[in-house]
Amino acid sequence: MTTVLLVRHGRSTANTAGVLAGRTPGVNLDERGEAQALELAARLMPVHLDAVVSSPLERTRQTAERLAAGREGTLFEVDERFTECDYGTWSGRPLKSLAEEPLWRTVQAHPAAAAFPDGESLAALSARAVSAVRAWNAKLGEQATYAVVSHGDVIKAVAADALGMHLDLFQRINVDPCSLTVIRYHGTRPSVLRLNDLGGDVSALIRSVEPAAGPGEAGDAPVGGGAGS
Repeated sequence: MTTVLLVRHGRSTANTAGVLAGRTPGVNLDERGEAQALELAARLMPVHLDAVVSSPLERTRQTAERLAAGREGTLFEVDERFTECDYGTWSGRPLKSLAEEPLWRTVQAHPAAAAFPDGESLAALSARAVSAVRAWNAKLGEQATYAVVSHGDVIKAVAADALGMHLDLFQRINVDPCSLTVIRYHGTRPSVLRLNDLGGDVSALIRSVEPAAGPGEAGDAPVGGGAGS
């Protein structure tokens, strides 16, 4: 069972300005975002990470570097497949003005059909992000636990896939700055352990010896809910 910790970058200067940053260069963590990244890194320090994988953009790399600090032997790698959506000509524009565009309603209600002008479709974003997670799962192996530091829409797309939700429903998922979403991939299906966690205890993510399997096969969902961690 491979465990993936999906981390959204800390709050950025574009977040506080109300601007859709997209892939615009030079968007960094603001003061609060820097504090969020340090707080999350401290909270996750007891959890062994085989790798920390980051989107190439500044705000994600800054968050990922805080997460990887002090972890000797942990692989640190940048993966373009986890980069922000290419919002095309929407990039750099205020969200208030974008909300007046006809495409905005499509993004809200039918995101599977949304393609940004001179940019990327949300369906293409979902396909690349989900395939990247699967590739990293195969690369690191069934006992691995690793972190991916990425962006809100990327994480929502991966979480929607894990939940078996159509992409048109992914706006029902909220992913706040520096939140933690955790997915465990079994041989037959994923299971979502956390969504938009902003401060929960992480002791359940610390694995020493794999627990003995209960009734059925390893990774089966406990009928009735089980006893928890």
